[in-house]
Amino acid sequence: MNILIENIDKLHTTELGVERIKKNLQLETNDVVKWCKSKILKKDALIERKGKNYYISIDSSKITVNANSYTIITAHKTK
Repeated sequence: MNILIENIDKLHTTELGVERIKKNLQLETNDVVKWCKSKILKKDALIERKGKNYYISIDSSKITVNANSYTIITAHKTK
């Protein structure tokens, strides 16, 4: 099992992270962490670790998570 999935309950972000992710993905939800967790846990999510970060590609979005602190750094729509 993937280490990120094993530690999914540690996933969090900052106040600025919430605003950045909502803006980048045009989300209406206030619970960005819950939204990201649900995406990361999908069976078809592609999780890659590159250096200090995890990059999760799912549903036309890419989520970036720090591999040490499990902080959601940002998320973007993919083309």
